[in-house]
Amino acid sequence: MKAVTSDLVARIAAPHTPSGADPVDPYLPGTGNHGYRVTRYELDLDYKMSPNNLRGEAVITATATETLESIQLDFSPHLKVSKVVIDRGGAVRYTRPRGKLSITPAEPLDAGSSFTLTIRYSGNPKPIRGAWGEVGWEELTDGVLVANQPNGASSWFPCDDHPSSKAPFRIRLTTDSPYRAVVTGTLVGKKRSGSTTTWDFDLPHPTSTYLVTINLGRYEHLELTGGPVPFHAFVPAELKRGFRQAFDRQLEMLAVFSDLFGPYPFDSYKVVVTDDELEIPLEAMGMSTFGRTTCEAGDRPDSDERLIAHELAHQWFGNAVTVAQWKHIWLHEGFACYAEWLWTEFSGGADAASHALRYYSKLQNSPQDILLSDPGPKNMFDDRVYKRGALTLHALRLTIGDDRFFDLLRAWVAEHTGKSVTTDDFLHMAADHSPVDLRPLWNAWLFSEPLPPTLGMPDDDTGSR
Repeated sequence: MKAVTSDLVARIAAPHTPSGADPVDPYLPGTGNHGYRVTRYELDLDYKMSPNNLRGEAVITATATETLESIQLDFSPHLKVSKVVIDRGGAVRYTRPRGKLSITPAEPLDAGSSFTLTIRYSGNPKPIRGAWGEVGWEELTDGVLVANQPNGASSWFPCDDHPSSKAPFRIRLTTDSPYRAVVTGTLVGKKRSGSTTTWDFDLPHPTSTYLVTINLGRYEHLELTGGPVPFHAFVPAELKRGFRQAFDRQLEMLAVFSDLFGPYPFDSYKVVVTDDELEIPLEAMGMSTFGRTTCEAGDRPDSDERLIAHELAHQWFGNAVTVAQWKHIWLHEGFACYAEWLWTEFSGGADAASHALRYYSKLQNSPQDILLSDPGPKNMFDDRVYKRGALTLHALRLTIGDDRFFDLLRAWVAEHTGKSVTTDDFLHMAADHSPVDLRPLWNAWLFSEPLPPTLGMPDDDTGSR
């Protein structure tokens, strides 16, 4: 099995890895940490918009999974730590190796023991630069956007920044009153005091750090009723009309996907439209963020509607069910891409087969040097991963039939919501829903670089895995 490795990623990330420690994820060797499991984050944040100044207190509850002499957290060097306290008593020492906060308690922590860290910090948050551009806390023209995928959460709070590390969150954010805070989770409290407002959000679902976000802007709140769950939108006033045009089928999408994939996994769905243009939309737990161009398209092209469908689909594939390591990213992006095609099929447009033929032809004329099951860090966000992942699902659908295929998708979400998954997990579940041996299909689509000669099941076995 060939994995493509990016020299650029290696140069950027390798210096962050603690000496002698195996990385949690080879794709991001500098993030993620061993030895403990976070069980809850509580963040109390105070943000001043004009100077881009953030003061925070993070209370992190965790359980040691092995004897711990020190605790490593991912944390941006742009933010200064002023105090660290551990509930187990005694003095605490801490250092700031590059991209980390390293905490040494007075006595080692025994495996199985619970502990709580309280960390106070402040500074001017900035995005984290990496091989995929800048991610994390980003200033907009008149607001803030937080885009964490894949390793930007540490730009604004200390954390175990890896998709397999899931925990509930409570986030309290105080900021200038003209701005509305839209944060991952349910708004459970709001209090104005002078020129500032404190917003209190609760997120009870186990959530990966990259799926937690903050949006700050001069937004108006719209609520659309009649769907399977409440749908809230936060939009600049001048974009409300364009929003209603662009998202006029959002409730229908929710209904269609709830039928195809199983009930929507969370209590509500939120959409934010920023006043700035965004190159690509962003998903977070229970919400998605789009740039203003989505609401300025007028007679919008089908591609905009499919992007709206793509981000919604991530609530099932990526947010409810999340990869254990980034090499399995086709389980997020391939599924969300195929959901775009399913939306057009089940809403009266072109069927998924038409999209599959179109993109199969495009991939035939593209370099065939990506292994879908392990594309390598350089290529994990390559569009070929998205499209080949979708084509793999279509080939599976052709092989086992619609009834078994959609039963499989619903079972996949029902069984694994709140959990971390691998490609093998999906293959094992697919085997239980198939009347035929699927190994030739997986060998051709997942474990070989050349594009299979046909869209369906290969005529002959391409080898055993």
